[in-house]
Amino acid sequence: MKKLLLVVLVAAGLTSCNEQKTAYVDTTKLIQEYKEMKDVEAEFTSKSDKIKGELDSLAQSFQVEVQAYQESMGSMSTSARQEKEQELMRKQQTIQQQQQMMGTQLRQESDQVIDSIVGKVKEYVKDYGKDNGYTYIFGSNESANIMYAKDGLDITEEILEKLNGTYETKE
Repeated sequence: MKKLLLVVLVAAGLTSCNEQKTAYVDTTKLIQEYKEMKDVEAEFTSKSDKIKGELDSLAQSFQVEVQAYQESMGSMSTSARQEKEQELMRKQQTIQQQQQMMGTQLRQESDQVIDSIVGKVKEYVKDYGKDNGYTYIFGSNESANIMYAKDGLDITEEILEKLNGTYETKE
């Protein structure tokens, strides 16, 4: 009987010593409100606006050329009209290809930078968890991975404040 009581006490002692510290972060909020992400979004919005302006300028000059052709096509020979129409079609295709290429390039560049930031945030949360004795830090997002958590387990604001404190703006 003494041995059984001793085993139960030892097991209870080991169980209480092995308490796990858990928390969660709202990953969507963490990423969206991270200062570096805001800076990157502003940078890419600016780049996108600049590219859109350049492409709009190209399209506008193309439209002027099309209008000029339409006004003068009555006085052109059939072969001259066909030649000009083919030239205009080539220019239109070139403009469309440039639009596609620039859009794709901007998206790829943006995706690469965003992936890098997400990696930094994950690494920061991992280090934060280690430094603060957490066994688990779960991520919650709009998919509602965490349906319920006891009050006090959401450490999003705490991590966001410290994460933003580590980021130096590029100004």
